[in-house]
Amino acid sequence: MEFTRRGVMLVLASPSGAGKSSISRALFEDDPNIALSVSVTTRARRTDEIDGKHYHFIDVPTFKKMREDGELLESAEVHGNFYGTPRSRVEERLSAGRDILFDIDFQGTLQLYEKCRSDMVTIFILPPSIKELRKRLERRAQDSAGTIEKRLKNARIEMEHYGEYDYVLVNEDLEDSTSRVRTILAAARLARPRFIQLDKFVKDLQDQIDSL
Repeated sequence: MEFTRRGVMLVLASPSGAGKSSISRALFEDDPNIALSVSVTTRARRTDEIDGKHYHFIDVPTFKKMREDGELLESAEVHGNFYGTPRSRVEERLSAGRDILFDIDFQGTLQLYEKCRSDMVTIFILPPSIKELRKRLERRAQDSAGTIEKRLKNARIEMEHYGEYDYVLVNEDLEDSTSRVRTILAAARLARPRFIQLDKFVKDLQDQIDSL
């Protein structure tokens, strides 16, 4: 029996280098029903960025009006630029049974909890050790030594919030961790609140018994 399903908001969080981005890419590659949430931002568009794919680029007055009118599920100011998640685009996908992956920090997660907790499943990803985390950051060859040290210090702050997430995974092996995330997502898709027509179906079953 197939029911109309409401989509899932899947939140992945981790210290930089713990494997969140790699797991996300693996999910997108083999699951067409999940897509990354695209935020609005007042930051200037970079030359390699596409409006509507990487971000929705808007001006500051538009952002502030969206925030004042309650059109953003979460928002933040980073280095003088504003970022936020548009409520309408999220609701449109969820109502169509499409799942959304959110790559946000704990502050953004807490804001989402306030507005749409029943639609969310959240996962915090930990490294197996700080030694391994450092190795992964160094292998990426994207940051200076000073930036890596800063990321490691930020990791301590981020890990203080692991208890605010539904699930916690230690990413020792990328393939295994990705499989576990897929399992969590599959279970969330089957949760009772996701099925829009379930109440009617159960009522019909009860009516059938009453008519015997």
